[in-house]
Amino acid sequence: MDLTLIWKTVLIGVVEGLTEFLPVSSTGHIILAEEVLHFQGPPGKVFEIVIQLGAILAVVLLYRQKLWSTAMGVVRREPVSLRFATAVIIGFLPAAVVGVVAYKYIKTVLFSPWVVAIALIVGGFIILAVERFAQRPRMKSLDEVDLKTAFFIGVCQCLAMIPGVSRAGATIMGARALRVDRATAAEFSFFLAMPTMIGAAVYDLYKNWKDLDWHGSGLIALGFFTAFVSALFVVKPFVRFISRHGFGVFAWYRIALGALALALLLMR
Repeated sequence: MDLTLIWKTVLIGVVEGLTEFLPVSSTGHIILAEEVLHFQGPPGKVFEIVIQLGAILAVVLLYRQKLWSTAMGVVRREPVSLRFATAVIIGFLPAAVVGVVAYKYIKTVLFSPWVVAIALIVGGFIILAVERFAQRPRMKSLDEVDLKTAFFIGVCQCLAMIPGVSRAGATIMGARALRVDRATAAEFSFFLAMPTMIGAAVYDLYKNWKDLDWHGSGLIALGFFTAFVSALFVVKPFVRFISRHGFGVFAWYRIALGALALALLLMR
């Protein structure tokens, strides 16, 4: 097996795991990284789908107690658990509908380094604005997120279908605008990611079933593992960091990266 291809696969997996739950756009980073590295992974869509599932598995593992208690609470029809589960479902629905309707346009038109670069910059300035003008939080735990807030967060998640916007960034900033505190906004974004990304992966597999190719399964497994491990180590420190310092550093990072990407694209 080509050693160059192996280290590129590891790097792409790490990029996915590190950025999936940060407000910096994992899809945008993957598009830019593949462009810079001239990465040609396993054919078909399997590689991109599987590494995303690796990142999701890390969150499932980290928040297994909340998932289990919610599931048991739903079985026992406990109001708090039912409300939280319903909030996640309601938050998921807008992206599910828009994703199915606009799937072809998103995949064929929007997946471009130019779109990513511009979206990174614009999103960075939006984060700075939300951080500057967000009102004092009124929701400070996951169980306090009401259904109206969950739906609005889900609508914001639809913006993340534009590569470079960031699913985490759109949902977290949408929650912050509705006076959800930073840590709760981030954690609700994690839980919303589970049905959203699993649903997107299943739909991707369905739409691309005829073109799928598991050739290079070793590279696919390597990408999955590196995405899982890197996400495992970034999620909890991220929540602690933004609770103390906010999202400003991620906004400026987005702006700098987007500007650099634009400069490189123009020079090319």
